[in-house]
Amino acid sequence: MYAPASPLDYFRLLVGDAGAADIPLFEAAASLALDAYPGLDLQASLESVDGLARDLADACRGATTEAGRLRRTLHFFFVARGFAGNVRDYYDPDNSYLHRVLETRRGIPISLAVLFAELARHVGLDVEGIPFPGHFLVRVNLHEGVAVIDPFLGRSLDREELERRAAPYGLPVERLLLPASARQILIRMLNNLAAIHAQQGSRELLDLVEQRLHILGVSPTA
Repeated sequence: MYAPASPLDYFRLLVGDAGAADIPLFEAAASLALDAYPGLDLQASLESVDGLARDLADACRGATTEAGRLRRTLHFFFVARGFAGNVRDYYDPDNSYLHRVLETRRGIPISLAVLFAELARHVGLDVEGIPFPGHFLVRVNLHEGVAVIDPFLGRSLDREELERRAAPYGLPVERLLLPASARQILIRMLNNLAAIHAQQGSRELLDLVEQRLHILGVSPTA
């Protein structure tokens, strides 16, 4: 008799071995919610994103430059569809579960970045996640230059603002704007969840997060 893969086995299939470079980031990130929502219809979440991507493509029709598509993508995501940072309850674990971000239109920087990047790639934009200390960012590589987006605030950051944010870390801006791999993004999302579950005393959920970190080849404290 056929038995469906467990959430952890499914995650293991998605992320492959420790050196895999072709992780389907959005699907793997969305699957993290199966720990807290074991009855989640993950396929429905993926189809929901496909629907948003089609709507975004319609919104970008007629935009002939990358900069034009980026402007329309920013308006679509942050204005028309109302995605924003959850300033009222930042440490709600739902902010890290992508199906809940899709439902509530609220998240934390890294979950909003993963969703924004997934949609933006559908309209031909070269988008990368940036593991900026304390606040995940997005960079969009354009022929005209590089745009850095704060997904929590929904706006572009200029050089002056980036240097102000970099100053406490004593490192040049360019070094802090290096892109993260899909594996690094998943690790950061899981570490965020681990900290929340530990603080809330959710031992069972914390154990599952630690098992996912182990699958990614890192210790739970990485």
